[in-house]
Amino acid sequence: MSSTQTFDIPKECNAGVVVNEGPDFHIEVQKVPVPEIGPDDVLIKLNATGLCQSDLHFMQGDWGLGFMSEHGTKCAGHEGAGVIVKIGENVKSMKVGDRAGFKPIADTCGTCEHCQTTKECYCSGAVFTGLHTDGTYKQYVKSPARYTSLIPDGVSDYVAGPIMCSASTIYTSLKESGLRAGQWAVFPGGGGGVGIQGVQLADAMGFRPIVVDTGDERKKLALELGAEHFVDFKTSSDVTAEVLKLTDGIGAHGVFVTAPQSYGTALTFIGTRVGAVVMCIALPAAGTNNMTVVPAQMVFKNQSIKGTLVSNMADVQETLQFAKRGKLRLKPTVVGLSKFNEAVQDLKNGKVAGRMVVDFNME
Repeated sequence: MSSTQTFDIPKECNAGVVVNEGPDFHIEVQKVPVPEIGPDDVLIKLNATGLCQSDLHFMQGDWGLGFMSEHGTKCAGHEGAGVIVKIGENVKSMKVGDRAGFKPIADTCGTCEHCQTTKECYCSGAVFTGLHTDGTYKQYVKSPARYTSLIPDGVSDYVAGPIMCSASTIYTSLKESGLRAGQWAVFPGGGGGVGIQGVQLADAMGFRPIVVDTGDERKKLALELGAEHFVDFKTSSDVTAEVLKLTDGIGAHGVFVTAPQSYGTALTFIGTRVGAVVMCIALPAAGTNNMTVVPAQMVFKNQSIKGTLVSNMADVQETLQFAKRGKLRLKPTVVGLSKFNEAVQDLKNGKVAGRMVVDFNME
């Protein structure tokens, strides 16, 4: 397909660069080279990037995966949305001017058993965006055309960016839980970025969401965006008892853990519900927030614990369609480049309700 637009591509671009990797990291906005693309790649100029808890772990290096610098990576981030400004000579399925996103998995091998099914995000050769390669804290990114997600009209970059990871990740978890319309879905940490998008999607899928979180701001947000109930873990005398009472006195059909510190109580929310499932989504620092499982409870009640990572290509597109239909109406907090570090530190310190987005075009 021939290009319908042309863009002036600079030699350098703005980027949020991690400085002092580890627990005391910070972000500096610096000029970095715009990447060169190969014949099978596209160059995306990002307008916005979401800020995700996973970014913090990469910059702190606390997942046991090593530091970003060991891979030559300076920029975290994996929730980017923008426009294709250049295509490689072999790219026929996309054109300059197409809207596109950059996801948590930048590329896969394309040939293993996982890549040949719908599990390509579990490819052992997957390239993690923001760890193995520069991520969406950099305004221009190189993406393999075959693994680039196009963004439909009608979905803003502020919504599409977070869909690349947080919204589609929770959507995949909702699908794989096996819950049906009318069943109870509990979201510990549901007022945060991943959880609040899960609440909206669960509501759109016919589930009955309950959020366990704290604070008036998160309560207001959760109830506006689809939660039937909000349980404040700081003011409730017995959070588990309150959740069980709300869920027919039995327990939730599914619990979707988006806050690592909630793993210790997640199993209590399913109570004695036969066939209930706890979906593990949040990734704690290595060696922390482990769960204690009573096998007899799993056996007698046919209960289970299951984990999901990020989404495959198809689920990203399905999530974008929810947004296009107005079912995912997240209104993130948007900041400009001068607030990049402040926003990331606020996320680190638990001060962000919902999702936060950095606009590269805003000072």
